[in-house]
Amino acid sequence: MSRRIEIELTSSRPDGTWTWRAAGAREPKGVLDGSILPSGSKTGDVVKADAEFDIDGIEILSVVQARTKVNKVETLTMIGSDKPFEPVTQQLAKRTDKRGPRRERRDGDRRDGDRSNDRRGDRRGDRGEGRADGGERRPRPEGDRPRGPRRPRFEAPPELPQRPRPKRLKPGSQHRKAVLADLPENQRPIAELALQGMQAVRQRLKTANEALAADGKPTMPEQSVLQMAQDLIPRLRVADWLDRAEAAKRDLENLDLRDLRSVLAAANDPGIERDEACRNLLNELKAGLTARTAAEHQNWLSDIGAAVEVGRVVRALKLAGQPPKPGERLPDDLARRLTEVTIANLTTDALPDRWIAVLEAAAFAPIRSQIKVAAAPTQSSPELQKTVERLAALLPQIATVFGVAAPTGGQLPKPLRPTRPTAKKIPPKPPTAPVAAPAAPSQPALAEPAPAEPAVVAETPVEAPAEDTSAD
Repeated sequence: MSRRIEIELTSSRPDGTWTWRAAGAREPKGVLDGSILPSGSKTGDVVKADAEFDIDGIEILSVVQARTKVNKVETLTMIGSDKPFEPVTQQLAKRTDKRGPRRERRDGDRRDGDRSNDRRGDRRGDRGEGRADGGERRPRPEGDRPRGPRRPRFEAPPELPQRPRPKRLKPGSQHRKAVLADLPENQRPIAELALQGMQAVRQRLKTANEALAADGKPTMPEQSVLQMAQDLIPRLRVADWLDRAEAAKRDLENLDLRDLRSVLAAANDPGIERDEACRNLLNELKAGLTARTAAEHQNWLSDIGAAVEVGRVVRALKLAGQPPKPGERLPDDLARRLTEVTIANLTTDALPDRWIAVLEAAAFAPIRSQIKVAAAPTQSSPELQKTVERLAALLPQIATVFGVAAPTGGQLPKPLRPTRPTAKKIPPKPPTAPVAAPAAPSQPALAEPAPAEPAVVAETPVEAPAEDTSAD
């Protein structure tokens, strides 16, 4: 099944094919047929394409043409006149008031013939008691509907300062470029493919051999090229890990712990363990991870305690469900306080929206089994009932109060994702005249390999050992 992606055209080949890569990224990348590109395409263009992902790699099926901008602004034509221009002048007459200068009105003054004050006075007299003029309020007619009970008002607790978000890992490419620069020119394409894995090398080699066989040229020995890629992979992995490790060391104080753990997990490689520089850097990162984990644990506990103190129960529950290290437990006193304030928010007179917010956060907190309520709220809603049914597997004691049976087995629910703002509707494209597509060849052109690759294999013959797929 095809999927639409954005690709960037990187270069044009003499055989009519183009090389591409993912827009704004280094990988994935590949080759496409130039006949599917719109006319006027150039290097650096970013286009949308329908790509098919299979086990052999990514194949570009078609390119979606960009939307054409239609100017919908209508212009008005100004037609001049042959008559000569005659300017208009204005002169205001002086005001003649026989009553003399206007004086400011005081309370109680009334103009002659003005009845508006009388009408206002009548209306004021008709309204109820308690006025300064001593008027009495009329009794409410029997047909008027009495007002219902006021909705309880929920006052939000005070805000708490937010901690800065941790930085994500942004590795460089200094060591990787240094390794590629030390290689011969004819081995760099194979090394760049080896960075993507042996599957990419096999796919490119297969495509190149098919193109050579179609042209009647000698093909490249697959075993020699694969062996060359296998020999380059250890050096490339060490260089790639050094780039990531040095970036992690620069931002060690503010780096996300998930990225730091991923760098340490990638160090379980024989080539990295044998390198002296990698071992020293690995020891520094391990010490930094230990210190960061202890500091994050203290911050985690203090943030939960502060949220409980000010009454931000939902935030405290969400923080409790996201420990800095998986498996961390809350202290008994903090867990007891958090349970008490959670139960205090699930009262019978609380609004359904409040129940939904607290239950969504409590279902994924470590204290969910300790939360017990005596009765359901007096005011219910369909949304609250759906929430209880969805979280019944995690909160069976709450589901029983609502008359919902907790399911046995099956997949547990996951936290809800934050809703995104509704996107604006794009108006439909205006109808355009169909454009005649260029005649496509019956057989798509195959990517032809660079002329230097066969020469490398011919100059450096390698015996055909048993194929090793351990580096895939």
